[in-house]
Amino acid sequence: MPVISTNTAANSAVMYLNINSAQESSALSKLSSGSRITSASDDAAGLAISTRISSDITTLQQAATNASQATSILQTADGGASNISDILARMKSLASESASGTVTDSSRAYINSEFSQLTGEVDSIATGTRYSSQSLLDGSSVFSSGVAVLVGSTAADTITITLTSLTSSSLGVTSLDVSTLSGATSALSALDTAIDSVSAARATIGAQESRFNFSASSISTQTQNLQSANSVIKDVDIAAEQATLSSAEVKTQAAVSAETAANQMPQYLLKLLG
Repeated sequence: MPVISTNTAANSAVMYLNINSAQESSALSKLSSGSRITSASDDAAGLAISTRISSDITTLQQAATNASQATSILQTADGGASNISDILARMKSLASESASGTVTDSSRAYINSEFSQLTGEVDSIATGTRYSSQSLLDGSSVFSSGVAVLVGSTAADTITITLTSLTSSSLGVTSLDVSTLSGATSALSALDTAIDSVSAARATIGAQESRFNFSASSISTQTQNLQSANSVIKDVDIAAEQATLSSAEVKTQAAVSAETAANQMPQYLLKLLG
């Protein structure tokens, strides 16, 4: 029924114009942001899952940094332990020389002088091997009792770093003296034990370092997989969204044309009154 008081056609055109315009705006927002979910209403469940995954990714990225720092600590400690091992080998060489019956007591005094200096150097290296101002090999740092390093997305994902004290006292070489034949002979046995202790400590450090390396590789794989999963949930399909935008643009233009035509209808009806 033709009427002029209520333009039903125009109202209908405006309704579809708003719908199409909103669809066009949504498509533009997704394309410009690169995200399929620009508001919670787009996909409430997907948003919740994506947020959790993003949180795990961020945590794993920090875990990778933690593992890298732990590896650096262990490498620093191993470097110091290697130097101590070399010193102990030299000390054993000196003790072996002093234990020989071909060496005079005066020569043993000279040998003992170097031997004593090397004993002091063991302590110097143990104290001077530091990471972030903490001595790693003298038993004074938190690492001597074990430090848990987070290498995952939960508090349970940890690896403990434990470093052994390698001071002259803990190795049992502080009181060694090679200025006499008997002292040199006793020192040989004590130095063998000390060398074994340092080797065991280095083996432990190496095992921990190996574990952190494998953990870092696992973290990298997990991060990559989670990023891929998050992309499936959150990232927009450019081709599909562009098609949606093109369709919305056409329908918006059609709605504008329909609105224009609907607004002209009352003018045509007025001609009947003439």
